Amino acid sequence: MPISLDNTLDKTEYNFPGQTRVYHGKVRDAYALENNRLVLIATDRISAFDRILPRTIPYKGQVLNQLAAYFLEKTSDIVPNWLKNVPDPNASIGLLAEPVKVELVIRGCMVGHVWREYKNGKRTLCGAKLPEGLREYDAFPEPVITPTTKAETGHDEDITPDEILAKGLATQEEWEKLTDYMKKLFARGRQMAQERGLVLADTKYEFGRLNGDLILIDEVHTPDSSRYFYSDSYDAFVSGQSKETPRHLSKEFVRNWLMEAGFSGQAGQNIPEISDDFVDSVSKRYIELFEEMTGKDFVKADNGDIVRRIEDNVNKALKELN
Repeated sequence: MPISLDNTLDKTEYNFPGQTRVYHGKVRDAYALENNRLVLIATDRISAFDRILPRTIPYKGQVLNQLAAYFLEKTSDIVPNWLKNVPDPNASIGLLAEPVKVELVIRGCMVGHVWREYKNGKRTLCGAKLPEGLREYDAFPEPVITPTTKAETGHDEDITPDEILAKGLATQEEWEKLTDYMKKLFARGRQMAQERGLVLADTKYEFGRLNGDLILIDEVHTPDSSRYFYSDSYDAFVSGQSKETPRHLSKEFVRNWLMEAGFSGQAGQNIPEISDDFVDSVSKRYIELFEEMTGKDFVKADNGDIVRRIEDNVNKALKELN
């Protein structure tokens, strides 16, 4: 049954009590408040190749917000995080930290950007040495860390740990902590995925500084920040039992669709027209991942007046926090 394409959340323009500034990202809108508080709203926008696509995806923001909260709670024993309250299906309230201006990507297998670089002859990526003789989708002996810059606009760029230190983006002590946190978080994410019949292929983490400590910020192990496969299809392919490439359960199929239509974010390329049927399929894929990852039924929020609903729920929660 097709999902209703009406009443999606394209943008927000709130003025919450104590608000000091707002930042509209590719997908999330971040409202900074007094007393180191942050309201993060997950819209239904979708981006690929660092470009916001012209169509919104029903329930995508709800999926991302609720999945991020789920995984933040499941990993809070590894590293403290920013989240304090989830007052609305699309909104979260937590701590405002100074971002570490690096996106920390960790990879378990040869897929995506690392594969594109590898097949073009690269054997070192972001300072990490890559073994010879690997095929697409092959697992690495150990997870590979490939950080990128965190660009305000345009494309993120690969960066090495030495460059991170030289540019003052992190101290040596911070980098060692970040590396340890990444490995532990990725191990937890892979374990949780395995228990649900999935493979967590790669993901990105973002961290911030608060009162001299590092905390985990933004989202964790969501389909926007991670790449998942179904275990049975992945295992069958890498073992040679099947020639069918692993079935994705992430945003990767959107990137693949765009590349097949001739768009990969390069200058001069136009985003192809996106049909209602494709929007519907993307929405269903996000809901599918929520249910597969959590083992819970996805309950669609009442989006009749989604903008007002979020405002009322966030304002109520802020009053209770005061």
